[in-house]
Amino acid sequence: MAQQQTLMDRKKLCCSICLDLLKEPVTIPCGHSYCMSCIKSHWDEEDQKEIYSCPQCRQLLIPRPALVKNTMLADLVEELKKTGLQTAPADHCYAGPEDVACDFCTGRKLKALKSCLQCLVSYCEQHLQPHYESSAFGKHKLVNPSKKLQENICIRHNEVMKIFCRTDQQCICIHCSLDEHEGHDTVLALTERTEKQGELGTSRQKIQQRIQNRKKEVKLLQQEVEVPCHTYFITL
Repeated sequence: MAQQQTLMDRKKLCCSICLDLLKEPVTIPCGHSYCMSCIKSHWDEEDQKEIYSCPQCRQLLIPRPALVKNTMLADLVEELKKTGLQTAPADHCYAGPEDVACDFCTGRKLKALKSCLQCLVSYCEQHLQPHYESSAFGKHKLVNPSKKLQENICIRHNEVMKIFCRTDQQCICIHCSLDEHEGHDTVLALTERTEKQGELGTSRQKIQQRIQNRKKEVKLLQQEVEVPCHTYFITL
């Protein structure tokens, strides 16, 4: 029980960027905490936009907040280290060659639990939490982990292809529907997929019924072909 409690405490004191125990922990204005080096690196990538945000709740932080070490968290991390119960994620949780890796993990990456069609990023369980906890991700579409996220992006407009053109039988983005596919018979890709799945299910049932009917016909033919063997005695 004590070990279980320690593992829970360890999870609470982990940085959601590197997934390791907090190193030089800092708490930003929204209340979330990170390793100082992790959040610095994250914000360095946002320097071009001059708009900084929290990786977890996506709250905008303008201007870039000054970072100060959270001494209380640092002390808690040190106390946890002294327990000696610092377990790394089980090896089966790490992504192998055939697995979809979490795009947010640094260092050795964990397996992705879901892929987001809006972010075009795959997330492990921990990095996926903001999608469940923050309303900012309410309209994001989560799917099973996929290595082919880029196939859902329109090369021409760099937008997610959410529309299906029935005229040309292809997925397109909203810009395509207003441009070269204007006036075509278009529906949401999700609607088309649902209809196709329904048609596929109906076709499968019909095929299975035909197979059963053929089996019955074959059985009847076999019964008709089989002639009873009789033994005839000739009296001289």
